[in-house]
Amino acid sequence: MRIREIRTHRLKVPFVEPPKTGFLDLPLIDLLIVEVEADNGIVGTGHLHPLAGGMRTLQMCIQEMLEPLLLGEDPREVEMLWRKMWRATYIQGRMGITVMAMSALDIALWDLVGRERGQPLWRLWAGKSDPVPVYGSGCFRGLGHDGMIERATRFVSEGFSAIKMQVAHTFTHDEDVANVRDMRMALGDRIDIMVDVNQGWSAEEAITVGRRLDDFRLAWLEEPVVADDFDGYHRVADALATPLAGGENHFTHHDFKPFFASGKVPILQPDIMRGGYTELRVIADHAAAAGLRIAPHLFPELSVHLLASIPNPACLEYMGWFDHLWVAPLTAESGYLRPPERPGHGMDFRPEILRDYRCTD
Repeated sequence: MRIREIRTHRLKVPFVEPPKTGFLDLPLIDLLIVEVEADNGIVGTGHLHPLAGGMRTLQMCIQEMLEPLLLGEDPREVEMLWRKMWRATYIQGRMGITVMAMSALDIALWDLVGRERGQPLWRLWAGKSDPVPVYGSGCFRGLGHDGMIERATRFVSEGFSAIKMQVAHTFTHDEDVANVRDMRMALGDRIDIMVDVNQGWSAEEAITVGRRLDDFRLAWLEEPVVADDFDGYHRVADALATPLAGGENHFTHHDFKPFFASGKVPILQPDIMRGGYTELRVIADHAAAAGLRIAPHLFPELSVHLLASIPNPACLEYMGWFDHLWVAPLTAESGYLRPPERPGHGMDFRPEILRDYRCTD
């Protein structure tokens, strides 16, 4: 079996409920869909949703730098092909555009392998079909105090036992503390609350405000400082009772090494768009050796295969952003997501999505 063709499609698709993050304007879902077709006609699909643009750049990176490396290769040699792309783009890459482009291809390759073998990826990786816990995310700061609480109570009414809200960027420190306090009062003690800073504080702010938030028994405080401030992460971790989480803006296991070494950030949140399945699995292995757990950033319909097949899963993040895009969406039931039995990652975009929302520029 050999790779015969690689196709890319740029789309702009409306959200059902546009996210109000408070610092990113996201009127549409920017999608780059990648199809890898083998010479036996089997097609694997990957995609990127990088949040902050760059779709034409990512598409060109695939077409100019990566596609020539893969055509004619055996698609079943996924890890080898990942290393081939990594070595070929080392000068220009190691993070950013090249790794994101590699990730879309890696997702498509694993999907192709699973479809060729007739097995879901979690089974291919010797996993289990047990339901995976998910938390309700999307209690965005842009909804305001009342809107965040309303969104959280909606999640709880749907059976979720954990939610995530946001702080920083648009609120004062006192307002942040009041918002978290009132969320805890509204939900009671049996619902886990995660709080996402989205890199919005300095280490000093995170320590000062975080100590005030310790009183509310949070499941974690997420991305309290910018991604590359590892010293800041460790200072904050030493100062707070609340566990820290982070990693969605880190690329590959190389970028996680300070966390593996220190063990001070117990929940790691790698993003499948920043390394693909291949690197998610490597990160999970290193994290397990360091006694850390994995709670991937977004894309639960893809990442569920990872959590179903590793010894150190935490939970998945569920917003429902993509549910309207899939032929057969994976939806959470009573706060759990069951790995699909469909071959590969098992997710197919609705044909009309590719037809109706294609970018023509």
